[in-house]
Formats: sequence, C-alpha cells, structure tokens
Amino acid sequence: MRTRRLEISCPLCGSAEVSYTCTPNCCFNHVCAGCGTTFEPVTRATGRKVSGIEPPTPLPDPADPTVACARCDSTEVYLTPENTAVCAQCGALLEIELTEIHTA
Repeated sequence: MRTRRLEISCPLCGSAEVSYTCTPNCCFNHVCAGCGTTFEPVTRATGRKVSGIEPPTPLPDPADPTVACARCDSTEVYLTPENTAVCAQCGALLEIELTEIHTA
C-alpha cells in the first residue's frame, strides 16, 4: 500500500502550514505558521492492521508533522490513500487526536 506524508491541520485556524518543532525523544510539539497555535498530536490504535505498507517517496523532512504509533512507538506514521494514519513499522491503523492546544 502506497502512503503519503502525514498531514496535520491547525486545530484553531485550519492551516496546513504546520511544523514539528522538537525531537521524537522529547515531545511532539507542533506549531502553526498561520496563527502560532501549538499542539501535540497523539495516536490511538484502532485494533485494525494492514500489511505491505510502502513509505512515501520522498521521505518526510524533519520539520514535517509527525507522531508516534500508539502500538509500537515508531514515528513512521503516514497516511493511506483513504487519509487514515498507518504505522509503517507494525501496520496499525491509527486515529490521531490533538492535545496540549495553546493559542499564541
């Protein structure tokens, strides 16, 4: 299954210009370039799995949105053609929730 880079929109203004501002071993703080809102995405396993996952080409840049898999903690989480988050390491289909939302 072909995947594409993870896309996360700002929970306040809806902008897609969101950047990851930290390192995976610290936190998952993201910031919106449009309004300055910061937030942290988390995942929840749906209990469903898929196989044959192909990471996107090219791979995401370090500043692209990212999140850890709720099942295996991998940050190789991408979007399926149906816009569902999927972990390339364990195949878990995931739901993304935005937490720690702070306005600028």
